[in-house]
Amino acid sequence: MGYKVAVVGATGNVGREMLNILDERQFPVDEIVALASRRSLGTEISFGDRTLTTKDLETFDFTGWDIALFAIGSDATKTFAPKAAAAGCVVIDNSSLYRYDPEVPLVVPEVNPEAVEQYGKKNIIANPNCSTAQMVVALKPLHDRATIKRVVVSTYQSVSGSGKDAIDELWDQTKAVYNPTQEVPAKVYTKEIAFNVIPHIDVFMEDGSTKEEWKMVAETKKIVDPAIKVTATCVRVPVFVGHSEAVNIEFEEFLDEDEARDILREAPGIMVIDKREDGGYVTPKECVGDYATFISRIRQDSTIENGLNLWCVSDNLRKGAALNAVQIAETLGNRVLKKG
Repeated sequence: MGYKVAVVGATGNVGREMLNILDERQFPVDEIVALASRRSLGTEISFGDRTLTTKDLETFDFTGWDIALFAIGSDATKTFAPKAAAAGCVVIDNSSLYRYDPEVPLVVPEVNPEAVEQYGKKNIIANPNCSTAQMVVALKPLHDRATIKRVVVSTYQSVSGSGKDAIDELWDQTKAVYNPTQEVPAKVYTKEIAFNVIPHIDVFMEDGSTKEEWKMVAETKKIVDPAIKVTATCVRVPVFVGHSEAVNIEFEEFLDEDEARDILREAPGIMVIDKREDGGYVTPKECVGDYATFISRIRQDSTIENGLNLWCVSDNLRKGAALNAVQIAETLGNRVLKKG
């Protein structure tokens, strides 16, 4: 016996990836429906060897459905997630709407799987921001061993985190560089993204940080430990898929780089590729389509008493969004719903 699953926002990048991953991981599905806005009504989408035709989210009745994976913006989620939850369907939401709600668990299954059991207050579970998800997978096993005091992270985030229009903008601007008669103005971003980096993701806040940077701080505290101090600089780079992060960690206790490497090798969801030679590390291009969070360049930081540096790379459409949502559904099924 399996689950009745709705994928909301099924025509978007993340929604399509959710369908792919549900099939790849053989999630126990008895019935599945692809939901989208009316402008995408009737669009055909693949689910394994089946073809689904999207149905209208606005008129859909969630009564009798077990799990809804939401991959739509916060405004639409605000309207439809409570309706699904009130109908008895557990919502796993990829937007930022519920992440900071104290009554909604924020879950990365490799880090805090027990938190799914707190879903009942609103019948909603939140999926974290893509840049946070991959970082906390790496932080948690190290925190358990030596207690993290402070994290300094710089991100190198791909354009797919901004959606299809951003992918198209990078592609068109890249082609235009080689065609002097063509000009592609920046629309998605504040400056041209092709052959450039932009230290600005989401809106600016009063203290000079961006909302993306604030998210990494708040979400790390909620998922791992509220005592951890985090400072972030988030940068958009001309990469289509795959987020990278340079992470500096200060611990309460000394942690040798070799022991850290061993700990990470044994940790769930992590693949360590760390050779001190040309190419002995993972780049974002190499992680596309993979489930793992890849860790490279593990080394002591000699400028502080108990410090380490590492390089963290992951497919942001997978671990940063769709994969984590499906893993939450799996964890919910194993720990709470217990079907299949």
